[in-house]
Amino acid sequence: MPGGVFVARASASASVAARLSGALHGPGRPGRSLARAAVVSHKCPSEPGWSTLSGEIRVRPAAEADAPLTGAEAALAEDVKELLANLTLEEKAALCVGKDYWTLHGVPRLGVPSIWVADGPHGLRKQHRSDNVSLTDNVPATCFPTAVTLAATWDRELVREVGRAVGAEARALGVGVVLGPGVNIKRSPLCGRNFEYFSEDPLLAGELAAAFIDGLQSAGVGACIKHFAANNQETRRFSIDAVVDQRALREIYLAPFERAVTKARPWTVMAAYNRVNGRYCTEHEELLTRILRDEWGFDGAVVSDWGAVDHRIAALSAGLDLEMPGTGAGSVADLADAVRSGRLDEAVLDRAAGRVLTLILKAASAGHAPAGAAGGQAGDPEAGGVPRERQPLFDAAAHHALARRAAAEGVVLLKNDGTLLPLDGRGSGWSVAVIGAMAKHPRYQGAGSSVITPTRLDNALDAFVARLGAGRVVYAAGYDLGRDVPGREEDADAGLIAEAVAAARAADVAVVFAGLPPLYETEGLDRTSLALPRSHDALITAVADANPNVVVVLSNGGPVAMPWLDRVPAVVEAYLGGQAGGSAVADVLFGDVNPCGKLAETFPLRLEDHPVHRFFPGGPRTVEYRESIYVGYRYYDSAGKDVLFPFGHGLSYTEFAYGHLRLSASEIQAGDSVQVTVSVTNTGRRFGKEVVQLYVHDAASSVFRPEQELKDFAKVALRPGETKDVTFTLDGRAFAFWDPAAGGWRIEPGEFEIRVGASSRDIRLTGLVRVVSAGPDADAGAEDPAGGRAEPIVDGSGRARGEFGCPGRAHVP
Repeated sequence: MPGGVFVARASASASVAARLSGALHGPGRPGRSLARAAVVSHKCPSEPGWSTLSGEIRVRPAAEADAPLTGAEAALAEDVKELLANLTLEEKAALCVGKDYWTLHGVPRLGVPSIWVADGPHGLRKQHRSDNVSLTDNVPATCFPTAVTLAATWDRELVREVGRAVGAEARALGVGVVLGPGVNIKRSPLCGRNFEYFSEDPLLAGELAAAFIDGLQSAGVGACIKHFAANNQETRRFSIDAVVDQRALREIYLAPFERAVTKARPWTVMAAYNRVNGRYCTEHEELLTRILRDEWGFDGAVVSDWGAVDHRIAALSAGLDLEMPGTGAGSVADLADAVRSGRLDEAVLDRAAGRVLTLILKAASAGHAPAGAAGGQAGDPEAGGVPRERQPLFDAAAHHALARRAAAEGVVLLKNDGTLLPLDGRGSGWSVAVIGAMAKHPRYQGAGSSVITPTRLDNALDAFVARLGAGRVVYAAGYDLGRDVPGREEDADAGLIAEAVAAARAADVAVVFAGLPPLYETEGLDRTSLALPRSHDALITAVADANPNVVVVLSNGGPVAMPWLDRVPAVVEAYLGGQAGGSAVADVLFGDVNPCGKLAETFPLRLEDHPVHRFFPGGPRTVEYRESIYVGYRYYDSAGKDVLFPFGHGLSYTEFAYGHLRLSASEIQAGDSVQVTVSVTNTGRRFGKEVVQLYVHDAASSVFRPEQELKDFAKVALRPGETKDVTFTLDGRAFAFWDPAAGGWRIEPGEFEIRVGASSRDIRLTGLVRVVSAGPDADAGAEDPAGGRAEPIVDGSGRARGEFGCPGRAHVP
């Protein structure tokens, strides 16, 4: 259930050891533990082969984080306290460092198991061996669409379904924590890992991350939201210092984490490699304790990114709980010696060890096989570390179907002149040229730690042949993927292009598959331009000259330049669609699925138009976020700059009309809520889904603010001719900005324009709400209007550089 976690209250008469033993080892297996019966459970029904814990199930909403503990939670806390009292100093220290790459230390003498963690987030990348860090030696799992594709669905429930499926697979394979989702903001379109993140907008990113976490954890598997915080580039990511003013930090970069943490209560948060305003994230007490725990109420464990800890004593003191991966016995001895010598307060170690114990008990009690459990070896290459008799199979076929549906709903129809699409309206006997090596060898996921070994892999060429028959489909490679290497890129192969042109001339329609090969966008490297490989651009241009009916299908993890855009009638952004992406694209092109994806990022006309172009990726030690809050559409809309495709854009095979905007009140007190209702009608002839987007514009502020900001959205399904009302509720936060002087969110009195539309540049309806009083809760006593200003960067001489704005109407850099 959204916003809550499930807590099981077990029978008081049950045997503690027997119950935890049953969860860990299965029926009839020996086991012992000091842990009592109060455990976190899951909302999924029992699966064959798993022992589940009976008890009273209730929901504790995230909003109750500060409320008194339930009986089950209090009992779990008491279990942890009792376990800590029975641990040696070395055992407590061991809990705070990984056992190896993928498992945590347990306490065998007390029956506390070791549990697995595994990479995500768009599927499960579980290694065959826990001491292995290979990117390819993985247990097969469903490769769902990456976050960039899921974000384009703008569909909370669909993302929740994907999270639930990933959780089911993790649980089936004995994984207790999935390292995802990634919720970092897409500050620059060049970030090599953007495919793994949701959006340039913090509300959209936070909402979808919360949905994914909620789904994942409903299966009894913990989420690890990452990378906290301001980890927005791959260049020098291990050491770069992100210099960010407080308004940008709070309103843009921390906001998606805050939304996901407070709504979905992830079990863990991953501290990033980089520094923020001079301090490493793993040693950043303000981030890890004062903000994450004290302000947001996070009660889980904070884990380091792999190898991110430089000074483990400073890290634990700042609020880190678990250093990953394991670095051997020396790290355990280091922590124990630090306590004995007085360099580390034992209470700090107890605090961290207790949080890790809580994590282990949650994961173990949900029915996970412990790492290396009796009956199988952690490194068993056939069992993936899970004993064969303890491996309930997940429904691979059902999950592939879900991956196909998610990929199709993430397809964005960017352009469709003359209604070339869908192809199902062309009658019989027509032929198609399927062009581009990516049609046969799809780019379906990103590169790096998120690489999944799929259970199967569809491609678009096979999907076309299956629909039309081999006699009506001709294929031409058009380019050689093996020659598309950044920095060593070769010119287009004239012979391959000639074959493609011949195929296009002989066909009624030409569908060109192009995009970015894996080495162009990957973890560890940032892109250097928005350009596709030269061979892809040359191919599209040549095919467009040969056939007027050209559809370009793009596979990429972020915005790309399209110098050929005016020469082709249809462009489809398929992003990275996962293992079923090839079939999903065919579903959309042939009209089985009406495209309903919308861009979760802006496609700029030129890289030079982007607000961070001059500041990315920064110098050898620092990167200055001089654009402040003007990220993505916030900049383009405020500056009035033209873009290639705006944030929120996406076409359909039908049309939607908006009307009758109603406000529950035209005047509110600051901090109060207002409801906004609009009517949406499908005026076309096909079933379709529309993403209704609500933006707020501050008409007159004492501080600089963006032209408009997304404050809510809804995806509505409509039959032809059907009308539905969509209602949004805007709370006080929807009108607020961060006031650095007061250290809180501030709402100023005045008029706010409510804008509802189909994209940030396609506003259909507007209304006005007047805030009549700031009120003590909204203002927190801040009187200085300059307090809302972003802080200028100061150079070594003490001179201010890069002034971000001034009181009154927004100044855009």
